[in-house]
Order: sequence, then structure tokens, then C-alpha cells
Amino acid sequence: MIVCRSAPEIERMRAANRLVAQILVALEGAVVPGMTTAELDTMAEGLVRDGGAVPAFKGYRGFPATLCTSVNSEVVHGIPSRKRPLVDGDIVSIDIGVKLDGFYGDSAVTVAVGDVPARTQELLAVTRESLARGISQVKVGGRVSDIGHAVQQWVEAHGFSVVREFVGHGIGEQLHEEPQIPNYGKPGRGAKLAEGMVLAIEPMVAMGRPEVRVLGDGWTAVTKDGSLAAHFEHTVAVGADGPLILTARTTSTGATTASL
Repeated sequence: MIVCRSAPEIERMRAANRLVAQILVALEGAVVPGMTTAELDTMAEGLVRDGGAVPAFKGYRGFPATLCTSVNSEVVHGIPSRKRPLVDGDIVSIDIGVKLDGFYGDSAVTVAVGDVPARTQELLAVTRESLARGISQVKVGGRVSDIGHAVQQWVEAHGFSVVREFVGHGIGEQLHEEPQIPNYGKPGRGAKLAEGMVLAIEPMVAMGRPEVRVLGDGWTAVTKDGSLAAHFEHTVAVGADGPLILTARTTSTGATTASL
């Protein structure tokens, strides 16, 4: 069942998602060569709890951490680790969810560690822009598949691949609600978008082939061909006049951005 949230419920969701956005800005700024993903996770959990929330992922179906941290060929659901510090040239997806006042927030960003090659920079830029293009399709009367179609068209036009095994989702009083939101497909299909629906839109893009496999830890999904992957996510409400990006982040200059 797809739930449409009332205006007061959307405001409560804003608080959870604003906290997610603030924490992601802090984590992105903390990423430097030599840092471990376990250190990022410890920092994140402290910020979540200081904000009066609880980590959404920790304990979810047995997941052991506050963050999903996915490095290089890891697509999603990477488990933070002390074993391997980040090094110059890595990329790391930082995915965080919180629960605050009965509602969930969820967002992700992929960060370059130090200097990365031009094609890697392009992978991040294309994935980030594909999220923005997917969000642009969030409008009353549109269809869920319009979002994925916009993502796929942009990604493939730049020579990258859309990962298909993992999708976006509805979000609200549960972390994962209906509808599922694939990042590919033909337009004009699936559920009709209605005011009050809240969606976690999250393109996952591979530099090489789109196929993935899950490692022995039961969580970490990696590209089968070992190519790099990027992941960006925003929680977005369907407003009367278009998308309301609940996880829009404020940069160090004070500007608000939907796609960083």
C-alpha cells in the first residue's frame, strides 16, 4: 500500500531528513586519506544521537552499523571497517538513515578521497546529475517509471551502467515502504504519483557492467567486473507544485543544493 502523508506529517519528516542532511555535510567534510570507514561510522552515530534520533540502519535485519560505507567497486550496503584506511584516489559512498519523532530520513552521497582520475570524477558527476534528473520527474500525475527512465537515459548517454538489482523506495513511518523505484525502465508506467507521497530516490551507477554480487558478509554488494560504482540519494516528497527535497544539503557557503 502506498501512503500519502499529510502536511503535518511532511513537516515531521522534514526534521528527520534535515538531520540526515546536516550529518552528511559533516561526514563529507571529514573524509580524508588515512581515515577508516569505522571512524566515519562512530562519528555518524554520535551526531545522530546528539540530534535526538536513532540510527535507522543499525540492527535493521541484523546490519551492524549506523552507516553503509561502500568503497570503490562496492555499490551499496558496505559495512564500516577498521581494517583498511581510505587512500588517495578512492571513492566512498556514505549512506545514512535516521528515525526521529516516528519518521525516517534517508540520503547518500559518494565522496572522492583526495585526487581521483577524470573518468572517476565524471562517474560521480553523472550519477549526481542523474539523481537531479530523476527528481525533476516527481510531479502530481506522473508515474514512478518516469523517474527511473530519466536516470537511465542520462547515465547510459555518458557510457555508464545503471545497477538494476537495487532500487529506491517509499519512506515514512517505515524505512522501506511502497512503491519500489527502479532506476531504469520505460516512462509512463507504475504507480501514479500523488501529493504527499514520499520517495527515497537513489541511483546506483557502475563505470563498467551493471551486474553485481553480494559478498560473504551477506550485505556488501560489489560490481561483478570490479569496476567503480557511485550512489547518490535524496528523500523527496511529491508536492502540489513539484518535488520537495527533504534532504537538500546546505554547503559551507550557506547555499542549499539538491544534488550535492
